[in-house]
Parts: sequence; structure tokens; C-alpha cells
Amino acid sequence: MLLGFVLVVMGITFYQERKTERALESLRDLSSPRALVIRDGVDKRIAGREVVPGDLIVLAEGDRVPADAVLLDCTNFSADESLLTGESVSVRKVSCISTEQVPLMARPGGDDLPFVFSGSLVVQGQGVAVVRATGINTEMGKIGKALQKVTSEETALQKETNLLVRNLAILGLSLCLLVVIAYGMTRGDWLQGLLAGITMAMAVLPEEFPVVLTIFLALGAWRISQSNVLTRRVPTIETLGSATVLCVDKTGTLTMNRMKVKKIFAGGEFFELDDGRDRLPDAIHEVIEFSILASQIDPFDPMEKAFKKLGEDYLAKTEHIHMDWELVKEYSLSKKLLAMSRVWRSPSRKEYVIAAKGAPEAIAELCHFDLNKQTELSRAVQIMAQEGMRVLGVATASFQETNLPDGQHDFDFKFTGLIGMEDPVRPGVPQAIKECYSAGIRVVMITGDNPGTAQAIARQIGFPSDQVITGPELEKLSDQELQNQVRNVCIFSRVMPEQKLRLVQALKANGEVVAMTGDGVNDAPALKAANIGIAMGKRGTDVAREAASLVLLDDDFSSIVKAVRLGRRIFDNIKKAMAYILAIHVPIAGMSLIPVLLEWPLIFFPIHVVFLELIIDPACSIAFEAEPEEADVMLRQPRDPNKPLFNRRTLGLSLLQGVSVLIIVLAVFAVSLYRGQDESEARALTYTTLIIANLSLILVNRSWSRTILETMSTPNPALWWVVGGALAFLALVIYVPFIRELFGFAHLHFIDIAICFMAGIASVLWFEGLKIINRKQGLIH
Repeated sequence: MLLGFVLVVMGITFYQERKTERALESLRDLSSPRALVIRDGVDKRIAGREVVPGDLIVLAEGDRVPADAVLLDCTNFSADESLLTGESVSVRKVSCISTEQVPLMARPGGDDLPFVFSGSLVVQGQGVAVVRATGINTEMGKIGKALQKVTSEETALQKETNLLVRNLAILGLSLCLLVVIAYGMTRGDWLQGLLAGITMAMAVLPEEFPVVLTIFLALGAWRISQSNVLTRRVPTIETLGSATVLCVDKTGTLTMNRMKVKKIFAGGEFFELDDGRDRLPDAIHEVIEFSILASQIDPFDPMEKAFKKLGEDYLAKTEHIHMDWELVKEYSLSKKLLAMSRVWRSPSRKEYVIAAKGAPEAIAELCHFDLNKQTELSRAVQIMAQEGMRVLGVATASFQETNLPDGQHDFDFKFTGLIGMEDPVRPGVPQAIKECYSAGIRVVMITGDNPGTAQAIARQIGFPSDQVITGPELEKLSDQELQNQVRNVCIFSRVMPEQKLRLVQALKANGEVVAMTGDGVNDAPALKAANIGIAMGKRGTDVAREAASLVLLDDDFSSIVKAVRLGRRIFDNIKKAMAYILAIHVPIAGMSLIPVLLEWPLIFFPIHVVFLELIIDPACSIAFEAEPEEADVMLRQPRDPNKPLFNRRTLGLSLLQGVSVLIIVLAVFAVSLYRGQDESEARALTYTTLIIANLSLILVNRSWSRTILETMSTPNPALWWVVGGALAFLALVIYVPFIRELFGFAHLHFIDIAICFMAGIASVLWFEGLKIINRKQGLIH
């Protein structure tokens, strides 16, 4: 019988472990580095592990190379191969001279070679490569063969749980030894004493605690992935409920990242772009022409896509679209100058044509504007920014010398105009912002846009927009001044990616638990430094995803808020399950120990404890895990990460629950003996009362704020399967003669069952009353 029960418990544990493993496997599939491949002439984004030899892979700045490959075509391409070579300097790459004779792979390192290697990082340029080796056949794979199991540091919750398990295990084994000695010395039956000691050990040893922690966090990560948030590091779930500040990018996170040109400023006039018009005014043709030339030929950035689409729709058959021009050089955007230029040469012209785009103030600097022109430009920018548009300046220049200069300032630029683009706010963002504030979480917007644009978007989403700090202003602040400023300012504009790290450090210095979003290579330090780094799944680079703890699969701010809600729910449910486990072990241990010390008949044998475990195991690992969140889960202040799971109040209430059940169950046993009922009848009454009290403890711990009657309407099918199964099995134990004899029970009448039900329910009624009192006094949490 014992062996059969043990197999059932093992089956439940195996089922939950397999469920957990499947969840982790699906998360590992999602967290695999992504690769852009060309198959059957179509670009596809797939998991890096699905790349096979012969695939064409498209590589761009910020990508992790998914396999060893040979470059067939590339532009300004360089890669960081320090992971393989130890050299910190990036390596310049060239494409194959002939695509027909692809050379054999060489070792990593060395400039002007066409080879890229799995695990290396593209730091500049873009290219197309053909895969030559994957998996263990790559240079990285050869190193991987030598790696052994990697152990990670335990989290605060794991350390606390391990300490609790250790202490309870020591207590349990001590009591077990005490029971064996006491029974053997007082009754002289050492074999029966050993059996009683085994019963005590089974009753006290808290094997459920580590199971709960593992299952809840792993399945929690799976549940969070259903809300389009991938958990790369499972312990992050512990931190989610403690987040006090969410630092988020504006573009693509708060907004749709679907740019559309709405207004153009040229020649001192504003031109509204209407979807219904057939043609564009001639005055703005040049602005659109050079905005396209200043962008990538095959753009990925939504802003550049908007320029290209506008040109294709209205200028496709004009002299302003230059499909046959040759790109000669590109001047990248820098921290000192927020503008980029591209140098072109047409087939029929000897001089170079330069197109520049960037922040209006940077374009004004390139064009050497005097004070009057700067004032006029600022006024135009402010008008467009107040309408929530992202504003970019466009300029052009020509150059006739053969040797191009090192910097953009050496060209004689002429201002062309301003382009205002609209990026609509995501539909669920305003509600998500409200939810954050009600949950005690402050939201900080970080953007590279103009301050006016950021403030306009902030007003649309119900965000404090009165104070703004720009990147240049942030640069001038000392660390202490920045710490003071970040307490109140919620908008940071014209911020460079490198400055995000300072913001994270300033917020953490103020005692905040910081969640930070990012997508670029330069965002990685800030993501790593944040308590919760959140990378963009769609537009984010592999480097950002590797540095982050979470990945937004849909790049939507609302998904972050859903993840925080789920994180709070998961931690709540862990707390409920562990409080229940601790409470139910008190009466089981007490009823195994007290009869031995008082020389009463034994109530429990191992078979009785195993039956209880058949209820306890699925209740703590299945029913509580599936419990929906509390109604007020997003109305509380963030949880203090330094506060233990079992503080004095939680531990005290849990032990009080167990003690109250123990008193009631012990009273039932003592009264039945006092009335002269035989041992088997007293055992049946006591055990039935304990089963009902156990089910009552499950129901009462579903919520520490709502009563059992109030939680009845909350859906949790797993819970009712556990309750129904326990009651059905109890009926079999009491009323099937063969099983009843195995358990050493007597037949119980209806009145006996009624008394057991009333006693079992009465054992937890005080806690129901406490919930009502605490709710009135505002002491629920």
C-alpha cells in the first residue's frame, strides 16, 4: 500500500517536472539567438539553432553571427571576434572575390578576410554570408565541447527557502529520533517505535518547498511568455514584483513605431501631406529626394522606410529618385554630432553629392546657421514637435575633390528643410501607464527625440510632461545632481544610449528597483546594470537581448505591465503555497508526536501520512500555482526586495493556522477517547477532521484578503480537482471495508461526519474573521 502511494506521489511529481521541463524547453527555443536568412528568395527570421549549412544569412550591426560563414557581399563590415581570439580590436572583413569558388574556412582573427564566426558580434556594416558550419562544428562549438556544467548563484528566495528547509529538516529528524526513543523506552516495542519515527519524519520533512519554488518560477516564466514577454533568466520573476521605476524608450515601445511623414517645412513654409492628394508640391521634392539619399538603400528603420515609401508613391517617375547612383562613403551619427551623411556619385557627374539628415540642431550646426536662422528653425521645430511629431532636418552639399574629408563639417552644407513624422501611440499604453501609477511604479520616458515631441507624446498618454532634461544638460550634471533630478523628472530627451547607464545608476543609488528597456548595441551596459533589463524582441539587437533579463516579443509597453502583474501574482502564489505547507505540517507533526509523549494510542501510521501527501503535493504544486491574481495585485506598492518571504507576521500567521488545526484535531481525539470510543473509531474521527481541516486550509489560503465565500467565484479548476479527489478518496477509506481495515478505521455515521466537517471548518474560521478585520483597517498586506 505504501509503495503504491509512493508511486502515485512520484507520478504527480514527474508530471509537474515534465510540465516544467516543457515550459523551459519552449523558453529556450524562444531565447535562442535569432537569425535573418534568405530561403527561396524570401527573408525569414528564425532561431539561430535552425540555421543549416548552405543557408544565406543577412548580417547587420549588433547581430550575433549564428554560424561559421563566408561573406558573399558586405559594406563597411567589421566584427568583434574577442570571444574566440581574446583580441579586443574589431576585425575588418571583405567579401569573396568570386562567389563561385567559396574558400575553406580559416581560423578567427586577421583583417581583410571573408570569414565570420559563430558567436562573434557585428560591430559595423552589413553583409550577406553563406553558412559553412553550425553547432559543434563551428569554432565556438569546438570550445563548447570542453565546457562542463555551469552553476549559477542562488537567489535571495532560493537561499531563504533552503535555510527554511534545512532548519525544518533538522527539527524533523530530531523529533523522529525523539519519537523512536520515547516509544521504545515507554512501551518497550522498538519496532513499532521505529514505525512511529518514520511516520514523524514523513510528517515533518518539508520536501514540498524546493518543488514549489522550482515549479512556480519555471511555469511562471512560461505564463509570462504567453503575454509576449520572454524570461531569459528565471530568477528575474522574483524581482518583477519589486520594480519601482520603468525606464522605457518612446519610439516603438510607447508608440507603434510606424512612421509616416505628416508635415514638411521648406523655404519658410509648412506643407501638410494629405493621403488623398495625387502629387506633392514642387517646393518639397528636394527635401524628400535628399532624405532618401541620406538613408539606407534597403532601409530597416521605420523612419527611413517612411521616406522611401513617400518617394515611391509620389516621385517614382521623376528625376528626384536615383536608382543608378553609387554610394561612395558614409559618415555615421556620433555622440558629438547627431547627424549622418552619405556621399553619392552619379554616372554622369564628376562631383560628389552629399545628403545629410539628423537632429535639427545638428543640421543647423552643419549649415553654419547664424542666430536669426537658428531662431527661425527652432520656432518651426517647436510648432511641429508640439503636435507630437518627430522632427528631422535635411541638408545637401557637393564636393569635387578626389580625396573625401574625414568629417562632415568639412562639407559646405545647404539647408533643405525639416520633415515631421507621426508615430501613433500604442492603443493600450494610456491604460497601462495608469496601472503603473496605481501600482506605485513610476514610468520614465527616455528618447532621442526633440523635447517638444516627447512632451506631446507624454500628454497623450497621461504622463507628467512639465519637466524635461536633455542629453546635453544631463552631461553637465554631477552624479549627485543627477540623483536629485531623477527623483522628479520623468522625461529625458536627446539622450544618447551611453547616457542610459548613468540614469540607471542614479536611480539605483536612490534605492529604486529599475526596469530598463533597450534595443541597440550601446544599450547593453544599461540593460545589464538595471535590476530588470528588457530588450526589444522585434527590433532589438542580439547583444541587447543577451544583456537583458526579459525580452519583449512584441515591443509593446503594455506587455511589460502584464509581466509585472504576473510577477506579483507568481510571488503571491509562492507565498500562499509555502504558508499552507508550513501550516499543514504543524498538526501532522503534532498528532504524530503528542500521542507518543502522552502514551495515547497512535493516530497516524505511514499510510495515513502518505494519503495526506496525496492532497498536499498537488495542492501546493498545481492548485496554488494556477490560482488567479488578487483583485488588488496592481493597487499595492512594490514589494521590498530586502523583505523576506516569511517575515514574522507571515510566519506567525502560518504557524497559528497550524496550531489552531492541531488544537481542534487533538480535541476531537481526546474527546472521543474520553467518551470511551475505541481506538479505531477515535482514529477515524480524528483523521477525517484533519482531512477537512486540510481542505479548509487550502481554501482559506487562496487569499489573505478575501474570505472563502468571496473566492468561490474565482475560477481554478485544478483546485476543485484536488478538493473533489480528496473527498472521494476519503469516502472510499471510510466506507469500503477492505480499505477501511487497512487504515485501521471504524465505520462512521452521518452525525460523525457532520461533527468532523464542523470541527475541521471551525479550525480556520478565526482567520476568516482576521481577514475582515484587516481589510477594514487597511492591514491586508
